Amino acid sequence: MSFKRVSYLETRFIFSGGARNINKKTEINEAIRDRELRVIGEDGEQFGIMSAKEALELAAEKKLDLVKIAPQAVPPVCRIMDYGKHKYEMSKRDKEARKKQKTVEIKEVRLGLNIEEHDLETKAKNAEKFLQKGDKVKVSLRFRGREMGHAHLGEAVIKHFAEMIADSGDIEKKPSLEGRTLVAIFTPKK
Repeated sequence: MSFKRVSYLETRFIFSGGARNINKKTEINEAIRDRELRVIGEDGEQFGIMSAKEALELAAEKKLDLVKIAPQAVPPVCRIMDYGKHKYEMSKRDKEARKKQKTVEIKEVRLGLNIEEHDLETKAKNAEKFLQKGDKVKVSLRFRGREMGHAHLGEAVIKHFAEMIADSGDIEKKPSLEGRTLVAIFTPKK
C-alpha cells in the first residue's frame, strides 16, 4: 500500500484537576498503533469496532485520512476525513475568532499631589479620549518625601479627577495605596 502520509496537529486540552495545558499530538493514518478502533465515517455514520488495518484500508479506499479524535475512549474513536481540509478549516475558524476579539489596553495617567487645575483638566481630557476608544485608564499619584503623611489629599485629587471624567468612565478599582503610589482604575461607560 503506497498511502503513507503522516502528519501531526498539536491540540490542547485541559485536565479538570488542576486546569493545566498539555500539548497532545493527533495521530493519523499509520501513526495509530491501537489494535481495535471505533470508526466513524466522514458523514457521521458508524462503521463499528474494527482493527486498525481494516480502518486504514477503508480510509485508503475513500482516499481520505484516518484521524484519532478521542484517544482516551475505550476503544479509541477514529474518524475518516480529509485531514488537510479539516486543518485548514480549524485555522480559518481560529483566525476569525482572533479577529472578533477586542483587546483592552490599560493606559496610564500620572498625577502629582500639587497638580494645578489646568494641568488636571488636560490630563482628564486625555483620559476621556482613552476611555472613548474603549481602553481602561489607570490613574496613579506618586507621593514624594513628606507627602506620604498627606495621603488624604491625594485621595481628594483623584476624587476630583473622577468627577471630571464621570461622563466617559466609571471607577473600577477605588483608590488604594500601593507603596508610595495611590492607584485607581477607570473603565469606559457601557
